[in-house]
Amino acid sequence: MRARHFGLPALLLLFVWAPGLSAQLAVEGEWVHPVAGPPIENGVVLVGADGRIEAVGSADEVTIPSGYERISGAWVTPGLVDARSVVGLAGYLNIDHDQDQMDLSSAIQPELRAIDGYNARERLVEWVRNHGATTVQTGHAPGPLVSGQTMIVKTRGGTIDEAVMEPVSMVAMTLGSPATGIASGSPGSRPMAVAMLRQELIRAREYRDREEGTGARNLRMEILARVLDGEIPALVTAHRDTDILAALRLAREFEFDLILDGAAEAWLLVDEIRDAGVPVILHPPLAVHSGVMEHASYETPRALLDAGIPVTIQSGFEQYVPKARVLLFEAAPLVGHGLSFDEVLSLITLDAARILGVDHRVGSLEVGKDADLVLYDGDPFEYVSRVCTVVIDGRIVSDECH
Repeated sequence: MRARHFGLPALLLLFVWAPGLSAQLAVEGEWVHPVAGPPIENGVVLVGADGRIEAVGSADEVTIPSGYERISGAWVTPGLVDARSVVGLAGYLNIDHDQDQMDLSSAIQPELRAIDGYNARERLVEWVRNHGATTVQTGHAPGPLVSGQTMIVKTRGGTIDEAVMEPVSMVAMTLGSPATGIASGSPGSRPMAVAMLRQELIRAREYRDREEGTGARNLRMEILARVLDGEIPALVTAHRDTDILAALRLAREFEFDLILDGAAEAWLLVDEIRDAGVPVILHPPLAVHSGVMEHASYETPRALLDAGIPVTIQSGFEQYVPKARVLLFEAAPLVGHGLSFDEVLSLITLDAARILGVDHRVGSLEVGKDADLVLYDGDPFEYVSRVCTVVIDGRIVSDECH
């Protein structure tokens, strides 16, 4: 990623987030896409001082009260929801002090908390925000067998306390060849990877079932016990059909909630995934289709949606700089590959929010929800269009076209 030069307004938006009331806003759009309902021509979204949406409708239906600040765009959508990323732990400088998304000292480290490594002022956070991502599940990257925890944040604020929505959302795991040999003590084969994970889950079950108050605390076992109790899903990165099936078997054996991550060959296992009731956070569509992803397909979202499987896409994690992609750009090619504009927009807003369990707050423009909005100068999925204004919790956090 090319380094950006920050002027004073951009620096203020990046580093200053004073607590208190938001401004009262009237957001006007030639087209407003609530996602929860049909598009509105010449639409208006009213935002209250509490940072929540007060009204959504056409200009003929919604009266703008005096005193409301008016902002406008050609197209208006909810803030985008990126269901899998490493921003905030991975930084744009790509040097040791800003690369906390992966610890290679051990193959199994579920006790690593994303909240302890997140930098709300990281320029990668600003970068994805400037391209419309207002809510992100971020945390430890795929690779090690169990790499750590994820969390859900808003892409604003100067500290993690101001940004965080859910401090622990999932536990990140990886099956298949990417998990073999990457970290100290890593398995050397697929069978060994599954065996090691099974053994760790058995230990966690025994830890959970022991008499309360006996023995020393074990952070690793505590978090895995929460997975076994259904409090936290396991986010398992698995691309090959054999690895996806292994993840489904583990979830069935230990009765934990599973969310598939990556899942390049999910189109081969539509019936199995549907019958297991497992949501899928698909790989970034523009990721290179090679290695474990050589059989990835642009048509996979269509196949999963037709089967009634909850699905979204992600910006993901890349080994090279800048470590994350732009969700908006990843979604654009899906329009025309079996999906309509409305379906693709829903994938990266309401569908993602539902899978993350935060759809009561974000993902659509509805009265009472957080006022997270993105204003564009044209069709969001046209590459010549730009994000020009981003609003989070009723506050304008970006007002330059990107």
